[in-house]
Amino acid sequence: MLASARRLAWAVAPTRLDAGLLLDAVRDETDWRTLRAAVAAQPEPTWERDLFQALGEADPRSRDALVTEQLLELDWTAQRWARVPRVCASIATSAGFLFGCISLLQGLSLPSEEGSAPALGVALVSALNALTIGIAGTAFCVAVHLRTRHLVRERHQVTERLVARLLVLSHGSSDA
Repeated sequence: MLASARRLAWAVAPTRLDAGLLLDAVRDETDWRTLRAAVAAQPEPTWERDLFQALGEADPRSRDALVTEQLLELDWTAQRWARVPRVCASIATSAGFLFGCISLLQGLSLPSEEGSAPALGVALVSALNALTIGIAGTAFCVAVHLRTRHLVRERHQVTERLVARLLVLSHGSSDA
């Protein structure tokens, strides 16, 4: 479940700044220059800073290649660990069944006293508890998988719109 939660975190925030908010913030060349200066002032390297450096390239072919490289880098970041929630769901289900079977077998192997009720009820409750925990883990992992798939698709579309707008503004900017 922790690995699936990590995958969710990468899908929710693949970059430091939200592309949708940047898209809303950049309307004209003045916004573009202000945002470019603010992102360039960041001390540590970020995807956004690399994108703005790529957009500042003078040669159009180089600029297009560098922007495409940044989009590929973002796609890789958003897609990393994409299979993890499905794998975790499978492991959680299998582990729930395994521990349930072990619990049931262990409970049934305990000697029961003459005249007392068999330990079947206790063994069954223990097995169902293990199975329930496995199913809960599976449900969480499946939910993460479905949510991240939607989030990644949505963020990709917003990022493409942002890059298209920034390309138009960077072409019109005299100091790009």
